[in-house]
Amino acid sequence: MTLRILTVDDSKTIRMIVKKAFRPYDCEILEAENGVEGLAAANKEKPDLIVLDITMPVMNGVEMLEKLKAEPKLQNIPVIMLTAESGKENVLQIVKMGVTDYIVKPFKGEQLLERAQKAVKLEIKKEDESGEDKSGGYFSADGDIQIITVPEKVDMPVTAKIVNILETKAKQMSDQGINKIVLDLNKVSKVDMSLIKLVISVIEKCQGLKIYVRLTGTQALSNGLKDFAETSGLTIYGSVEEAKAAFN
Repeated sequence: MTLRILTVDDSKTIRMIVKKAFRPYDCEILEAENGVEGLAAANKEKPDLIVLDITMPVMNGVEMLEKLKAEPKLQNIPVIMLTAESGKENVLQIVKMGVTDYIVKPFKGEQLLERAQKAVKLEIKKEDESGEDKSGGYFSADGDIQIITVPEKVDMPVTAKIVNILETKAKQMSDQGINKIVLDLNKVSKVDMSLIKLVISVIEKCQGLKIYVRLTGTQALSNGLKDFAETSGLTIYGSVEEAKAAFN
């Protein structure tokens, strides 16, 4: 089901950051420039989530939040508030008012998504039927082995998309008696928590269907994975060919 997300901010740049963050997901983004417009949009559209700036003209975010919480039909809509570093003294006030979460500006889209996922269920957009590659360019078959090629930059949308596609692919593989996946990390430039989450998610989903997973990556990546408790014990092969041979 398409989520309706209302972003209320007098800054067009911030509204663009919000729109870009949710672009990979099945969401409709609604916009308002101040609290008066935001309250009107909330009453009309009944959004599933509101991303609300504190400092705005006409009606600020605290005033709009107060009116939202006073309206029975709107009071349960999750609200993530945006506050400047200089406005952190407002945090205690909005927490007491029942705000769902808050972010101090400047912020990255990934930070917003992490908080949003605690309040609503985000689902990756389904590919259309135009013949576009539904594997997202990440999945390819090599005989009876499925290769997942992970891009250079791994962030939350990339992780979500790969795991989402894997949900379908893994079930198809299991039904067809195919039980081998190579997770190719050779292009990945940075080891961080987004990558760790991806690796663990792929392994856990495959284990449940008795699908074997082999990982490939550079020596630098292998060393980086050893720094995390969740991945320190994994074997990393230098190439896809080495990983494929390890299945035998």
